[in-house]
Amino acid sequence: MTVIHSISCTVGFPRTGPKREMKKALEAHWSGAITAAELLAAAADVEAAAWRAQAEAGIDLIGLDGTLYDQVLDATFQLGLIPPRFKALDLPAPTADATADPYAPGGGLALYFALARGAEGAPALDMSKFFDTNYHFEVPELSDQSEPAANWSPLLDRVRRGQATVGRDCAVPIVVGPNTLLGLARGTFDRPTLLARLLPAYVQLLRELAALGVPEVQVHEPILTRSGSSALAPEFAACYAELAAVGLPINLVVPYDDVEEETYGWLVQLPVAAISLDFLGVPGADYGSRTAQLIAKHGFPQSKRLGAGVIDGRGAWADQGQALSLLCALRARLGADQRIAVQTSTSLQHVPYDLAAEPSLPASPPRPLAFAVQKLRELSAAAAALRSGAEAPVALDLSTFTGAPSPSQRQLVPELFSRSQPYAERRPHQVQYPAFPTTTIGSFPQTPAIRRNRLAYKKGRISAAEYRERMAGEIGFCIGAQEALGVDVLVHGEAERTDMVEYFGLKLDGYFFTEHGWVQSYGSRYTRPPIIVGDISRPAPMTVHEYELAQSLTAKPVKGMLTGPVTILQWSFPRADVSRREQAEQLALALREEVADLEAAGCRVLQVDEPALREGLPLKASRHAEYLHWAVNAFRLATGCASPGVQIVTHLCYSDFEEIMGAIDGLDADVLTIENSRSGNEMIRALAQYGYGRDVGPGVYDIHSPVVPSVEWIAAKLRSFVEVGLLGGDATRIHCNPDCGLKTRQWQEVLPSLRNMVAAAKLVRAELAGGTPPATPTKPAGVTSAGGASAAAPAAPAAERRASCTAGCCTQGE
Repeated sequence: MTVIHSISCTVGFPRTGPKREMKKALEAHWSGAITAAELLAAAADVEAAAWRAQAEAGIDLIGLDGTLYDQVLDATFQLGLIPPRFKALDLPAPTADATADPYAPGGGLALYFALARGAEGAPALDMSKFFDTNYHFEVPELSDQSEPAANWSPLLDRVRRGQATVGRDCAVPIVVGPNTLLGLARGTFDRPTLLARLLPAYVQLLRELAALGVPEVQVHEPILTRSGSSALAPEFAACYAELAAVGLPINLVVPYDDVEEETYGWLVQLPVAAISLDFLGVPGADYGSRTAQLIAKHGFPQSKRLGAGVIDGRGAWADQGQALSLLCALRARLGADQRIAVQTSTSLQHVPYDLAAEPSLPASPPRPLAFAVQKLRELSAAAAALRSGAEAPVALDLSTFTGAPSPSQRQLVPELFSRSQPYAERRPHQVQYPAFPTTTIGSFPQTPAIRRNRLAYKKGRISAAEYRERMAGEIGFCIGAQEALGVDVLVHGEAERTDMVEYFGLKLDGYFFTEHGWVQSYGSRYTRPPIIVGDISRPAPMTVHEYELAQSLTAKPVKGMLTGPVTILQWSFPRADVSRREQAEQLALALREEVADLEAAGCRVLQVDEPALREGLPLKASRHAEYLHWAVNAFRLATGCASPGVQIVTHLCYSDFEEIMGAIDGLDADVLTIENSRSGNEMIRALAQYGYGRDVGPGVYDIHSPVVPSVEWIAAKLRSFVEVGLLGGDATRIHCNPDCGLKTRQWQEVLPSLRNMVAAAKLVRAELAGGTPPATPTKPAGVTSAGGASAAAPAAPAAERRASCTAGCCTQGE
């Protein structure tokens, strides 16, 4: 029997705690309920529990994952790359005891959280999606003047605690690589010059880690999965030559996708001890991963350990023998002497903690589920099987393997993907508006009263009929408030919806919802993605009752509100045995039935939100066209049944959309509403330059801020839309709305903001018509929240105010 050199290794684990202990500790600290020392102690307990779980599962090398907020923020902070606006803040002085507070030498926890959440006079760092995941990172801000001032105390403290917990031979530090940090940063700087400034700080870290006796260090460089990474060869060569000279073994980890063939050629020649690669890619993606094919074609150096990411790190499904089959194929190609570490394809931070916490499981899923703890056992079992010389459950050919599901056999007739008339012909049949028609994006405040009623219904303390009656009261208040404010196109407020994905998933066949399947989105914001476990269909109408109720209360048009098929898919755990394209089509067909029912109920304006359209874009430019083709078609399939008189609205927010303008145009929506208030009209100029010809609703104020925008501020925004040439200045087709939904705001912020928005629209209408501007607005009489009046709103953390859908306007979770 052949003995194989194989071990098991983790490259990241959930930082949440099994019962969301980190969320609770963070929010308690921010509210003043616990001290910084108590927060750090809670974080240490969460991290130690995660490391022990890995040790108990038999993992040989344990990646010491952990963060108070975000790993990219950790690197930014510990490198001392603090933007100037934070250096003048009057923050509490950190403790002088670096042993008690390892953050103190770098400026203290107050500065760390100011970077993450903002402070008075210093907006927080921006957030963006981490590669093609739904995790959000804090974007470093760099310039040619950026000078690192490194202090690695938090990371070194974590290493010491990890060694005490699982032993020095098992505890492996995890570091965000310098090339990836620069690739994720924003600002104007010369990359090679700044890399040269960063390297001494990384050399210092590796020396300190070597002095602690760690067996190796993981340096994560997912930037290599992006298009054009081959151009980074000189920088990687210089960087890793300098880092390798320290003498500490480096495991270069490249998760989230395969690398381009040219990049693979020089990557495997870098002077590192191990290279870890993702063999699986995006679950359900039509293209899979070409990593196995690259190794089949080019081999892998025997002088290095291969980190084989063969257990899915971001899907909810259990391995059923594919991992061992891949490992056996690698053994056959590379030889019995090749050292292999069995790993997950990505960090396990993207999956829930432990399936054992769930009180129930789906009756007949396409394959068993596995969360992080279960995947640890899969790693150990696969490594043990490879060591024992086990045979492959199924023979795999590395030269053809991608892991992609079989192509869909569904054939839909082309007519399903198009409206019966083009935009220019159908627009005159739709609702006609004054200049700058006013509306909102959909959700209104989710008050404590609404949440209490929802919990009471969930716990069985009130009946379904009583819950529906209470939600009807909230809808009635919402309609009445908008009527009093003078809004032109109303919404029902979505009081009955927990979020824009879960609500629909609960009403669709083919979905399973967990009780404790939380995943970190950023900081203390966790989501609970639903799991697609079967073919998706709609057994009954989902939103018609609420629409009919709201429309019966007003003569003004009320928008029907749906979440689009791509967004529902992106914010779920998809099936791995069926392509994402086919799952999107199933969702689209279910939504198409809802569109037809809403129209039959009299709906004249129907919004289908797709905030995740850009999020699903593959990391490789060569794969963009295919994704955008099926993603756009899914939207068109869902909305194509609407008659010409129904106005289809869509909403996009908080992404860089300029590179997919053709796809946005291809949606064929009658009205496009977009986040805009913080972007300086960049997207508006892009739309005008592109020649976008359908109605547009640019956001006129930032819903993440508790600040009430003035009438003149909003009016200036509206004037600017005309000045940049949007829609040739036709103000009847330029809609006036907030950036996004108002779910996370309070009524005492929402009412004056909308009052000023309506007044600004009337003001600029009068200017365009040459008439007399209206009087300054006053508070509408009788407008009181259904949940009761409350005191003045406290200032919200800046992370909840800035550009990120996960702030609650357009996502699920808590």
